[in-house]
Amino acid sequence: MTSLSYSRGPQDNALLAMTIGAAFDQSVARFAEREALVVRHQQVRLTWAQLAEQVEVCARALLAIGMQPGERLGIWAPNCAEWCITQFASAKVGVILVNINPAYRLSELEYALKHSGCRWLICADTFKTSDYHAMLGELLPELPACAVGALQSRVLPELRGVISLGRTPPVGMLGWSELLAKAEQVSAQRVQACSALLQFDEPINIQYTSGTTGFPKGATLSHYNILNNGFMVCESLGLSEDDRLVIPVPLYHCFGMVMGNLGCLTHGSTMIYPGDAFDPLATLQAVAEERATALYGVPTMFIAMLDHPRRSEFDLSSLRTGIMAGSTCPVEVMKRVINEMHMAEVQIAYGMTETSPVSTQTAADDDLQRRVSSVGRTQPHLESKVVDEHGRIVARGQIGELCTRGYSVMLGYWNNPEATAQAIDAGRWMHTGDLAVMDEAGYLSIVGRNKDMIIRGGENVYPREIEEFLFEHPAVADVQVVGIPDEHYGEAVVAWVKCHPQQVLDDAQLRAFCQGRIAHFKVPKHFMFVDAFPMTVTGKVQKFRIREISVEQLALAKG
Repeated sequence: MTSLSYSRGPQDNALLAMTIGAAFDQSVARFAEREALVVRHQQVRLTWAQLAEQVEVCARALLAIGMQPGERLGIWAPNCAEWCITQFASAKVGVILVNINPAYRLSELEYALKHSGCRWLICADTFKTSDYHAMLGELLPELPACAVGALQSRVLPELRGVISLGRTPPVGMLGWSELLAKAEQVSAQRVQACSALLQFDEPINIQYTSGTTGFPKGATLSHYNILNNGFMVCESLGLSEDDRLVIPVPLYHCFGMVMGNLGCLTHGSTMIYPGDAFDPLATLQAVAEERATALYGVPTMFIAMLDHPRRSEFDLSSLRTGIMAGSTCPVEVMKRVINEMHMAEVQIAYGMTETSPVSTQTAADDDLQRRVSSVGRTQPHLESKVVDEHGRIVARGQIGELCTRGYSVMLGYWNNPEATAQAIDAGRWMHTGDLAVMDEAGYLSIVGRNKDMIIRGGENVYPREIEEFLFEHPAVADVQVVGIPDEHYGEAVVAWVKCHPQQVLDDAQLRAFCQGRIAHFKVPKHFMFVDAFPMTVTGKVQKFRIREISVEQLALAKG
């Protein structure tokens, strides 16, 4: 009899029934003098004891500015020491951290802050092409005229104030050092009392994701969700206090803050940030000079490091393991990572923000074929099943939608019960929207996406969100967005645009329209101007045909 596409992960290691703050205190007690955090671009080096001092000060300061357990604190910044300190400090006092993508522009920032009801926002001054201070000046013109911490914003009525990580904060913003100075107003005993009241299954983090379709939704994650996911991921990697993990992936995403920071926290391992954002040279230097034993990245990052002209200068022999996630890894890339970067035990992980994020993972001893053709088996204490369109489990070897259940499934989408009900069914199964196949050994392979989500360089791009944005241009009558294969980013965004009668647009005009208003990775690489879209007999747009025609026409144009 053919077995069903259902599997349950091992139950050997007990789940951690504690808050992130309690786990942090345990690690500090155990590993006090070992190195906890290395932030190379800021010349920061902290032991666990030193990190604990800074986290304590930040936690007291958050209480001093009026933050209460359950209130939301936004953070809009690239990788830095302050990000890590804020993550642990907010968790200690039960303040829900709202991760905001550093690439977000005004409309996206406003949406996330308003929807989550953030009381304070921590922001960088600038990053790449983004001038955060200028954008906030545009969004919050009232800021200079209001007392610090007493903001009265027309568009964000719940926001009390902004904390800047920049050296010279604009009038109306609180500087990071000024924030920390306020810690003197609050005793350590008050932080302890606050921590003692927290429950491990309460929300502690909101991450904005489009889920499986549409506009951003706030995946709400508990201490239990993300602490245990970081723990289980790094248990599979075999991390210990002797390991040193280089984290070039962004902290605003689960890959950085959960699999990176919380994975290291639960094992006493060292967190190493090579830069504020991924740079192949800086990452190679960090691995070599810090004698790293583990490295994270999406396939495009590993390709960039492997192909860097100076790679041979760096001794990477200290590496043992790491995780490659975000999209499928080509077999040749995996071979090179193992052979040329010494990562014999590198693993593949799969999941989504809504599942904290990892739900399946390969093992250190899986053969090469397993590592490139599958996303591994079900993680400990989790369940997986593959179902048909009626929700019935299919036989192994058959394609269906992958569903996940267990400790890692989010509490729900913040303030959005309808979207939560669509994603998590009555049995608490999270419907991923991904099409998968489970083999007889329980290995899962992702074969497609139920929806039309595009993965560009590890970033999820949702066509509907871009379509709705482009609709705002007065000359656009209709627009359809698809993803096509791209050698560098895995997929590229293509927009088919139909203009209103007597209206004409070109690439430059639409790029200018996008500039500064949506994140750079959402701006289509190609615009194609058409009079009509391929349709079904019933009048539905055939996106698969748009994709096929785009590939053909762009290949002809290139060739």
